[in-house]
Amino acid sequence: MANILLVEDDKTFIQILQGFLVKQGYEVDARDCIKDAVTAISKTEYQLILLDYRLPDGIGLDLIKLLRSKNIKTPVIIITSFLDIRTAVNALKMGAFDYITKPIIPDELLMIINEAINKKEQKVTVPPTVTGQFVEGNSERSTQLNDYVKLVAPTEVSVIIQGESGTGKEHIARNIHAQSNRSKESFVAIDCGTLSSELAASELFGHSKGSFTGALQDKKGQFEMANKGTFFLDEVGNLSYDVQVKLLRSLQEKVIQPIGSNRTVKIDVRIIAATNEDLLLKVKNGTFREDLYHRLNEFKILVPALRQRKGDLPQFIQHFITLSNKELGRNVQKVSDEVMEIFTHYEWPGNLREMKNSIKRAVLLTKGDTIEKQVLPEEMLLENSSTIHTPPAEFDLKALQETNEREMIIKTLQEVKYNKSKAARLLNIDRKTLYLKLAKYNIED
Repeated sequence: MANILLVEDDKTFIQILQGFLVKQGYEVDARDCIKDAVTAISKTEYQLILLDYRLPDGIGLDLIKLLRSKNIKTPVIIITSFLDIRTAVNALKMGAFDYITKPIIPDELLMIINEAINKKEQKVTVPPTVTGQFVEGNSERSTQLNDYVKLVAPTEVSVIIQGESGTGKEHIARNIHAQSNRSKESFVAIDCGTLSSELAASELFGHSKGSFTGALQDKKGQFEMANKGTFFLDEVGNLSYDVQVKLLRSLQEKVIQPIGSNRTVKIDVRIIAATNEDLLLKVKNGTFREDLYHRLNEFKILVPALRQRKGDLPQFIQHFITLSNKELGRNVQKVSDEVMEIFTHYEWPGNLREMKNSIKRAVLLTKGDTIEKQVLPEEMLLENSSTIHTPPAEFDLKALQETNEREMIIKTLQEVKYNKSKAARLLNIDRKTLYLKLAKYNIED
């Protein structure tokens, strides 16, 4: 049975969770801080890490960063008692498999653990339109998005797909591939956000045996794996500058050179890149090469956030209910009118990914055929409690929103030690907008 590392500083919670998981047949090794967790990971191979968000010597994201830098791909599930979905979204952006909030529901925890441990990395996959995992939507914004996909798919131009985390950028890339002339060839996806600068070149271009410490045998890079097909570079903006140089050369000359090798390999791939950042802004800031940007940006698709596609909610909801029923063996038919109202007012910061997860958990917890309010995540209910009900006349909503925004900016700046670039990324705004808000709210360094 799988060996799980539990990183949690609440001793009572450790005893309860450890006892529960052991009864389910898992081996559980508990540590109460990041330092001890790092030591444990260096000595033992784990199939899963359950990671508390706040720990005595840092936050869970610190450990995820470390794992990523060492190319350790053990799935991580974030545990948090803080009712803020944005915390979870940030963790997912950095490579966490999923998240769960306290108090933990046993069935939900076991479902997520089972998914994480049994998830197999698939480099080559069937297009989602064939598997039924993709739903297009029929709102005005979705129709325009689908028209762009159909327009660009049969061509050979490189595409940048830009949108917030969780909007389905990889699904769109797979849909482009499925409708292209390369549809019978490989679709190879790589998450640039999980690659350390030291290992990115090896993953992309391959390496020869003995070319660096740990290179015990020749390795074929993902470019070569994608030959004749489509190569999807997710979160391409996270590539280091030196890797950007090598990537540009490979795209221009249509050849790659594995690390430590004198041979070159001809490649024929179509590039689709995705990002949740404004790459043009990164170009202006000097962190992304302008020539690479223009090479990738032969066609750009902007993916709207779910809050901008409210007309698609009924279709998306039914789609995810159907998928969840099939996976969990349930027979849920719909959501209640009250739940639909909550879904309609909710901002969905995690977009389609958040909706899929929320509905899957709701289906798991629903006993009848209708999803009711009681099985929704608490943060969703809290956000909607101030939105659905009409405030009293003297209630100044704009002033409250500005106060909350100011507090959030200050808190974020403190967490990143006033690094404005990091703060802007966490707040999902550009630096210019951040500076305007600093001036507006009179926030000083």
